[in-house]
Amino acid sequence: MQPQVKAKSTSLYDTDYQLWLAQTVDQLKSHNFSNLDLENLVEEIESLGRSQKQAVSSYLMRLCEHLLKIKYWQVERERCFRGWKLEVRNFRLQIQAELEASPSLKSFLEDVFVKQYRNGRNLFLDASDFNGNLIPEEPEFSLEQALDEDWFPWQPK
Repeated sequence: MQPQVKAKSTSLYDTDYQLWLAQTVDQLKSHNFSNLDLENLVEEIESLGRSQKQAVSSYLMRLCEHLLKIKYWQVERERCFRGWKLEVRNFRLQIQAELEASPSLKSFLEDVFVKQYRNGRNLFLDASDFNGNLIPEEPEFSLEQALDEDWFPWQPK
């Protein structure tokens, strides 16, 4: 006797995500909770939080990278300062938008600040070919300074 292998049923979620999403929204709006695909709905909601955290964490890393470029990369500073400053402003605006949508992400940023500073430092070191001993492993600026739209670690004269 051969064991029966039960094939995984393919759901609308797997075959047409946009249609699944539209139907799920309709079911929620009409309070048709008994037909909801709860397993995939819960997974989607959890992934939204993860995606937002990943985005804000990535913006913070790139922000730190560009602040380090402005502070330390003197050879390239004159030529690149405007672009780096624009990137700093862009990453600050992205973080600000995420924090406005979810203020509780501020504590998450505080938790990952040192890690993302170090990641940004590594990106800076890769780009600049600087000796790693010359750039502090611990941040020389605070998260508040990094997010302050008027603060830069170096200002042109």
